[in-house]
Amino acid sequence: MAERILKTAEALMVERGYSAFSYADIAEAVQIRKPSIHHHFPTKAGLAAAVLRSHRERLIEATEQLDQQIANPWKRLQAYVQHWEGCIRRQTVPFCVAALMGAELPSLPEEVQIEVHLHFSALGKWMEQTLKAGVKAGVIKLQDSVATEAQTLMAIVHGSMLSARATGGCDVFQIVTTGALKRIAAAKH
Repeated sequence: MAERILKTAEALMVERGYSAFSYADIAEAVQIRKPSIHHHFPTKAGLAAAVLRSHRERLIEATEQLDQQIANPWKRLQAYVQHWEGCIRRQTVPFCVAALMGAELPSLPEEVQIEVHLHFSALGKWMEQTLKAGVKAGVIKLQDSVATEAQTLMAIVHGSMLSARATGGCDVFQIVTTGALKRIAAAKH
């Protein structure tokens, strides 16, 4: 039951943001009573933090799989971007919940803010490691520091998600992220 509550809360957070969903919305969607939700997640902030923690854990697992399955670091970044492109096109998860919560950061409870920071830290660390490996392998060329390039790529991916949401289509996401990946691609990749 806790997993169903988490998945429903994540979908509602992506759809509406933190402030615009309630336990009543979750109870209706999952078809349980609100006290059952409170049993698993006593507070909304605790629930949102759990959603973000789960999202970060999936990110870490997925990036570890990319590291193991794709030797070429540039292609790993491409696979990461293509994952989000597929989510947006299929409308399965059309927006990174951590990025969306980042937009609401000043109004979020502290425990939720902490989880947003941890997500961005984990993603930034993976991107930095991947960019460094790509430079070493000769498949990525950087125009700035590794840290700056990692933050730039994250901002482009998340900003493109926002543009895709605003335009109602995935084309802008695909065009912008493809351009970002081309910008850092070395001649051989």
